[in-house]
Amino acid sequence: QLVETGGGSVQSGGSLTLSCVASGYSDGTKYHMGWFRQAPGKERERVAFFHSDGYANYADSVKGRFTISQGNSNNTLHLQMNNLKPEDTAMYFCAADVRFGQLWAGLGSYWGQGTQVTVSS
Repeated sequence: QLVETGGGSVQSGGSLTLSCVASGYSDGTKYHMGWFRQAPGKERERVAFFHSDGYANYADSVKGRFTISQGNSNNTLHLQMNNLKPEDTAMYFCAADVRFGQLWAGLGSYWGQGTQVTVSS
């Protein structure tokens, strides 16, 4: 189970930090985790990924503004979002899978319920 928190409404240029807490994982299983987002009327898009080996990668649209990280306990994932823009407005979802290819393709085994981010100009 994945639960996201931290969404909200900010003005353009503002910051938010999203968090995703995972529970119910098998002991010792290493998961790749990531953030996706979906705006009304648009397709879901990749935002950032945190690989089980610690490597991180980002969509070009957020590179340099967003930072993905793992919390002190490996079951927590954060997304620090700085210099937010109106086009960042979307529902943000956390996802996880032991297979990165599945996660990348949007077919991760575990998904959160989403947290709304709204950026006003």
